Amino acid sequence: MKRPWLRFPRWLRIALFAVVSIVVVAATVAGGLWWYFHPTHTRTDGIVYGQRHGRDLTLDVLRPAKPNGLGVALMVSGGWKSSRPGEVPDWMLAPFLRHGYTVFAICHVSQPDATVMEIVSDMHRGIRFVRHHAGEYDIDPDRLGVTGGSAGGHLSLMLATRGGPGDPDSPDPVDRETSAVQAVAIFYPVTDLLNLGASTENPGDGGPPRSFVRGFGFPEKFGADSTNMPVWKVIGRESSPIYHVNSNLPPVLIHHGDADTLVPLDQSERFRARAAEAGKDVRLVVHPGGGHGWWTMLWDIRSFAQWFDEHLSR
Repeated sequence: MKRPWLRFPRWLRIALFAVVSIVVVAATVAGGLWWYFHPTHTRTDGIVYGQRHGRDLTLDVLRPAKPNGLGVALMVSGGWKSSRPGEVPDWMLAPFLRHGYTVFAICHVSQPDATVMEIVSDMHRGIRFVRHHAGEYDIDPDRLGVTGGSAGGHLSLMLATRGGPGDPDSPDPVDRETSAVQAVAIFYPVTDLLNLGASTENPGDGGPPRSFVRGFGFPEKFGADSTNMPVWKVIGRESSPIYHVNSNLPPVLIHHGDADTLVPLDQSERFRARAAEAGKDVRLVVHPGGGHGWWTMLWDIRSFAQWFDEHLSR
């Protein structure tokens, strides 16, 4: 008996076979990606690590099925605005979890309800809290990585450049801990608030980024002749990682697009140059045509996990 499918024209049989093959391959790839970005882990959301203006400061803890005894802190911040407990998607952190890292997604009160300076202080508090409770999370308190993007990258570098010993006389044992971090992997960070260059946020008068004036504690209308300008120069310098680079800078990896108009590539290039002057090496990966984000970023996070493998593992 003649096989039914042989009744169809040969070209049609070939086309059908090709379509079925494509569907099978696509389903296999999709299944593989779904598996990769949904690793087995446990999650605890909304752990309170401090207070700011009467509001809880919280962090989420994601623990992999096979922990490697190391921790990575995610600065949950974009435009210095943060998320609520549980809002950071698990799949975004999959590369870290796949490599065995316990992830601490540290949130903050968003600007302008909190100033950027207060947010920086709270990130130091978050790292101290994680370190103080390292035994409970089965991580090494002396080997912490930090990651984030944009404002989160800025906060990561503020920890990298200004993290250090706590107050030994504080009545709160958390505040006695150091806020230093041992490795950094970030996307397009703000590094110099006093020199915004070609950024769309540059007001052109030497003042704060145009969309974040209130976030730095100033009235909405600042202006070049503002009596607050000398105050801003101090705040801007204090809040810019580039002015605090020193010989204790931990290993830093930065991914940055060369078409970013919000945070121009110049911000990372000048930070790398400043680190070189201090005898420290910053690895800068430039993404041609990349703006303030690009579609392969999730895949790039894999290189972040590998960076932490290289610099946190003993």
